[in-house]
Amino acid sequence: MASQQPLTNVMKIDSTPPACYDKSLMLRIGTIEIESPFVQAALSGYSDLPMRTIAMRLGCRFAFNEVVLDKCVLYPGRKNKRDLAMSDELHPIGGQLMGHDPDVLAEAALLMVNTGYDLIDINFGCPVRKVLGRHRGGWMLGQPNRAIDIIRKVHAAVGHRVPVTVKLRRGLDDTCESEQNFFTIFDSAMQIGVAAVTVHPRTVKQRFTGTSDWLFLKKLREYAPDAVILGSGDLWTSEDCVRMLRETGVNGVTIARGCIGNPWIFRECEALWKGLPKPPPPTLAEQRSVIAEHYRLTCEFYGVERGSRIMRKHAIKYSQHHPIPKQARMAFVGVKTPQDWQHAFDIFYGGDVSTTEGTTQSVRSDEYGSASPASQHNP
Repeated sequence: MASQQPLTNVMKIDSTPPACYDKSLMLRIGTIEIESPFVQAALSGYSDLPMRTIAMRLGCRFAFNEVVLDKCVLYPGRKNKRDLAMSDELHPIGGQLMGHDPDVLAEAALLMVNTGYDLIDINFGCPVRKVLGRHRGGWMLGQPNRAIDIIRKVHAAVGHRVPVTVKLRRGLDDTCESEQNFFTIFDSAMQIGVAAVTVHPRTVKQRFTGTSDWLFLKKLREYAPDAVILGSGDLWTSEDCVRMLRETGVNGVTIARGCIGNPWIFRECEALWKGLPKPPPPTLAEQRSVIAEHYRLTCEFYGVERGSRIMRKHAIKYSQHHPIPKQARMAFVGVKTPQDWQHAFDIFYGGDVSTTEGTTQSVRSDEYGSASPASQHNP
């Protein structure tokens, strides 16, 4: 079956930043000044070049690439070259690294800086079992000496050129030993000279279950009042992001799962943080424009066949904004080919996408379940 060309007839996305910023609302990480304290986190399987491009065009001021293994940086195949790809419009950009060997991580960090990354982040927080089994990510929280050696060697390799930061969880588990290990690593990182530490206040054992302990972030702020600390965990809405800043005192937040399929969260966060009204939800017309542009960029980056499959998971997340989200989600769950994508997109985002006084004219979708009335309230 012949591949379809990516969609190109889309609305232009405004990427022009405001003329000036209030310095008190900015985030400073070493030599990098970021116009707002809301950062797109490193998201394995998601934060590729197309997703970062969309996010930064819609208000994100700083983003991380997908976490990459040190050895993949040093011996890149086609996939790993894509993982490291960047564009001129995506600066500043942070590169997150994960590995086990201090010398290999330092060499990989140097190569990433030479490639053009503006900041190097070391991942000691990933809770995925396969990663832990290979003595990477969150496993390091139980090995403070090795973790500190990694920080020291990476900082020695690139810290004079770009900021070096560290991603942590609050410990392997809830034991006193885990908490002590956390503070041993944290204190040493500050002494070595890292520019910032990002803390997800769940334990590695928790993975993504339960709730993140924001009180831990508040206590850490009180413990280290001069450190640059970024918080993460349970940041699903712009209100959550601003509330974490105000309740814990952290300098910034890294938005992970909450920004998948919701690049509009960054402009919402920035408005609320500045004391402005929250922008209205994206209209169906704006959703169409952004999703189509995301699809075009993804197909351009990966090729149409693979790009259509990759965009399925993004479209499923985008569907949360649709006036009839369940039916829209169901349509994209079944996408396997470019033709499937085009069919689902035309049904749910084609037709009349004009809006009138808070209502959205939606297309009928009997094919994917009971259609709601043609005039839907924008969620």
